[in-house]
Amino acid sequence: MSTSSTVTEVINPATEEVLRTVDRLGLDAVDDAVARATAAQKRWAAAAPAERAAALRSFAAVVDAHVDELAELEVANSGHPISAAEWEAGHVRDVLQYYAAAPERLSGKQIPVSGGLDVTIHEPLGVVGIITPWNFPMPIASWGFAPALAAGNAVLVKPAEWTPLTTLRIGELAVEAGLDPDLFQVLPGRGSVIGDRFVTHPDVRKVVFTGSTEVGTQVMAGAAKQIKRVTLELGGKSANIVFDDCDLEKAAATAPYGVFDNAGQDCCARSRILVQRNVYDRFMELLEPAVKGVVVGDPAARDTEMGPLVSRPHWESVAAYVPDDAPIAFRGSAPSGPGYWFAPTVLTPQRTDRTVTEEIFGPVVAVLPFDDEADAIALANATEYGLSGSIWTDNLSRALRVSRAVEAGNLSVNSHSSVRYNTPFGGFKQSGLGRELGPDAPEHFTETKNVFFAMGEA
Repeated sequence: MSTSSTVTEVINPATEEVLRTVDRLGLDAVDDAVARATAAQKRWAAAAPAERAAALRSFAAVVDAHVDELAELEVANSGHPISAAEWEAGHVRDVLQYYAAAPERLSGKQIPVSGGLDVTIHEPLGVVGIITPWNFPMPIASWGFAPALAAGNAVLVKPAEWTPLTTLRIGELAVEAGLDPDLFQVLPGRGSVIGDRFVTHPDVRKVVFTGSTEVGTQVMAGAAKQIKRVTLELGGKSANIVFDDCDLEKAAATAPYGVFDNAGQDCCARSRILVQRNVYDRFMELLEPAVKGVVVGDPAARDTEMGPLVSRPHWESVAAYVPDDAPIAFRGSAPSGPGYWFAPTVLTPQRTDRTVTEEIFGPVVAVLPFDDEADAIALANATEYGLSGSIWTDNLSRALRVSRAVEAGNLSVNSHSSVRYNTPFGGFKQSGLGRELGPDAPEHFTETKNVFFAMGEA
């Protein structure tokens, strides 16, 4: 495989030191990878379902044997706290194990018709291109490649330039597990080269993209020229709605972890906290010690809860939302010295402020009062996004009403959970298109073929 002469320097965001360089692949390498994947996919799809299931279980087992290695690599490359990185590596194993059951259960239907027999068959698409973001390199890659492989496809993954190391290693582990090296390939390089070629190449039959809404719009527009399938998981500006009848102490204690997890670099971050006006002051009193208690520091340390931002350019982007005259209520702490550190920050802006309407993607949260249930719903929905959110109330009827009214794909009542591999994940409005994870995900990587068999006369 030929490569371009350029390389990417991979930086440790906690130390600003260069970890290594990674070659950027060019168009010729992508076209070569697609050709080889096309051939490998035919061999993979022709294998017995039990054989494909066993291969995915083997892949999961090899990942399991390397969880510690993958976690340490993510700590160094992405600045994720070690406890979070271990969960992420284990999540890849779990997703593979879950979808290892799919090849033997990807059943069609027999539909009653007159004059014969009618059956449906789930046929794999062929080659799938997956473009992953830098914020959760391992889990988000697995959400695409595990169900796509389970459905009989070949997979090409383009990792984010800033955080390619764990995805590259997972590609090596797939080969160690016995998968055809052409079936699952990791292609590092620029999105404008590799990602664009996934969109334009006629033999890449689906593109899975996770990233900004701006780029997702470009992916969707490009794919439309070939009527190419897409799954898009895009931005978010999710609301954490706190009603006066909830456990206010618990709501305040957990709120920082709903937004500052992964230093706020999470499309599901509850970056708007909406608090009923009559308990607003008390909530803020409870929130301040919770925010200041978030342990920000060395991601390799076991007690660390939040690491650095991923890069200097991203740090500058986040900092631009908190100028000197920003309405800062209070902040947590962060290390000084090398590293892209940013203290957890709580703002009390007006509803029209850009910190309320734009995705900051950092440890910055806006807290806003609301008057009643109708006002809370209107404020929660006053965004172009609709990915996730939380609702805090002890009133079951209210929880149901608000859950139905909030325009978001993933909601939690009295918690901040958003992602489980066995439940569907995706967004409303400009937060995305399609769903990942859950029991139906492999079907999203297939075409449904209908076959009618005419019944001859006896």
